[in-house]
Amino acid sequence: MYKVQIHKQASKKLTSLNAKERLRITDKIMELSYDPDSKTLDIKKLVGEEYWRLRVGKWRIVYDRDDTVRIIRIERIKSRGDIYK
Repeated sequence: MYKVQIHKQASKKLTSLNAKERLRITDKIMELSYDPDSKTLDIKKLVGEEYWRLRVGKWRIVYDRDDTVRIIRIERIKSRGDIYK
């Protein structure tokens, strides 16, 4: 299992969401922490970056991971239209 660290900006966004969306996103983050290479999650490596993207409905979670110390750092949580700006 990987330890999850959530950036302040991502944490603020997560708390601003309604309970249903917040629960859905936290469930996917927990699943990601157990298996960051899971085939059931919609994960893609961002081109030209050291970040990864997890898709949860209309939301995108951008994170990086350090496999040597087993840490996932959640950097941003935004809607699809805003995440890549």
